[in-house]
Amino acid sequence: MHLHTDHYRNKKTCRWLPGLLFLAFAIILPGMLLSQEQADQSEKVKVYLFDIKEQIAPPVWHKAKKAFKQAEDLSADMVIIHMNTYGGVLETADSLRTRILNAGIPVHVFIDNNAASAGALISIACDSIYMSPGANIGAATVVDQEGKPLPDKYQSYMRSMMRSTAEVQGRDPMIAQAMVDPRMAIPGITDTGQVLTFTSSEAINYDFCEGEAKDMGDVMDLLGVENYELIEQELKPVDKIIAFLVNPVVSALLIMLIIGGIYFELQTPGIGFPLAIAVLGALLYFAPLYLEGLAAHWEILIFIVGVVLLAIELFAIPGFGVLGISGIVLIVAGLALSMVGNVGFHFPGDAFKALISSIFLVIIASFVSLVISFYLGKQILTTTIFGHLALDTVQEKSEGYTSADLQYTNVMGKKGRALTILRPAGKVRIGDEVYDATALTGYIEKGEEVEVVKYETSQLFVRKIST
Repeated sequence: MHLHTDHYRNKKTCRWLPGLLFLAFAIILPGMLLSQEQADQSEKVKVYLFDIKEQIAPPVWHKAKKAFKQAEDLSADMVIIHMNTYGGVLETADSLRTRILNAGIPVHVFIDNNAASAGALISIACDSIYMSPGANIGAATVVDQEGKPLPDKYQSYMRSMMRSTAEVQGRDPMIAQAMVDPRMAIPGITDTGQVLTFTSSEAINYDFCEGEAKDMGDVMDLLGVENYELIEQELKPVDKIIAFLVNPVVSALLIMLIIGGIYFELQTPGIGFPLAIAVLGALLYFAPLYLEGLAAHWEILIFIVGVVLLAIELFAIPGFGVLGISGIVLIVAGLALSMVGNVGFHFPGDAFKALISSIFLVIIASFVSLVISFYLGKQILTTTIFGHLALDTVQEKSEGYTSADLQYTNVMGKKGRALTILRPAGKVRIGDEVYDATALTGYIEKGEEVEVVKYETSQLFVRKIST
């Protein structure tokens, strides 16, 4: 009886065993698959990609700063720059070079056709360089807007940057210098009189390139990365607007709007259209620079103070003196300092050189704006397109017309005394009456005897009577 019961129990257990095993697999297997999928996801290499396919200028620096910030926020494992540029502004290239060298993660560059001039400097700063077939790197001589080489002091600085950057990344510094200096001779590579430019195969041969790649997939293969997640930079509309407004050309145009608006407003006092143009120009000029962290509150404030001082000098104080000059200096300083990454009056790195460039930009843009304003002012007042904006009928003095006040004409040649200092304008007493007057030459002290010599543009002019 006992054996029969055990046999029955064993048969019963055998019938339930397949079901229990199936249930176990049904519970455990999805968890195992999910864990494997999560493991695969966690093992993927995060690759952050952004482009430099335009002239290297402040908009590129704006985009690059955003890229590195986003890469850090996403905990990316590496950054790849997809480059095709003929170069650009040295200050921007140096800022980007420094950012790459100080990056906490590897930075690689894929040169898809060209990395000339400033592009070569940025590329050499990267941990590895990959080039497409037919691509070029080099020709880093510093030139002006017309493509002519700048004086040697600029070339010397560029040579130094190229050498030091190459040394940091383990590349031949002499080859880097030869990309700037045509006097540099490297046997078997370049002769004197020629600035060095490498093709992709030459760059590989002389250890200035880690490999040739046709596309980003080839780059990842050369890096030895199979399982990766490619994250491409996507700029928001506001980023594109800021990048456009911080372009030096656009900044110069905005400065011209500001100065031109101020000029026309000072010519026709009162809140009107010229003032609105100046205010709009100032907002478009300072706002993106402030958002970029370049323009500080005090830099915007000294610009405003400069405008106020200039207005006071022109409308409240006769002549042009300390207040007017101070106003002009503060306006130029506010506009120029707002374009530079200074910290107070400390200029880290090449910020001081950038300040000099900014000052020249502001002065040139202001001068051009004033010349255009003078011309337009004359044209607007004489144009007949919208009718006569100014009276052109001449009322000749010979015909009996005069704008002179009889009271003022009657004091011509009379003598009196200065009631205030005439510097050059002030008040004088002629007989029993007090008049506003201007010194014909120099200053006249209070109490000195004066003589009325002429009446012009509704103003008495007097001279000091020598004793």
